[in-house]
Amino acid sequence: MPDCLFCKIVAGEIPAELVAESDGTMAFRDINPQALVIPKEHHPDLATMAAADGELLAEVAAQAHRVAEAEGIASSGYRVVFNTGIEAGQTVFHAHAHVLGGRRMTWPPG
Repeated sequence: MPDCLFCKIVAGEIPAELVAESDGTMAFRDINPQALVIPKEHHPDLATMAAADGELLAEVAAQAHRVAEAEGIASSGYRVVFNTGIEAGQTVFHAHAHVLGGRRMTWPPG
C-alpha cells in the first residue's frame, strides 16, 4: 500500500530501529517505549490477516515472544495487544502487535 506507514518501513523508505526480523515479520521500536511486530505483507487489521493467512498470524505471535525474550520481559510476563478498528484505538491500518512489559499491568486494560 503506497500510503501505509508500516509498508514504507518494510520497504526501507522510512527508518526504524529494528528489534527482530523474520521472513514474514519485522519488529521495531514504536514512538512509545514498546516494540511493534508487523507482518511484512499488508493486512489492514488482525481480522483480515487471520482470515487471509493463519500461518502468518502464528509467525507474528512467535515473533512477539522472541521480542519479549530479547527485551528481557518474557520470564516476568508481557502482554501482546492488537487494536482492531478505530473504536479500539487502531491508528495505523496495517496489522500490528504491541509487545508490552517490564512493568506491572492491570486488568481489565483500557
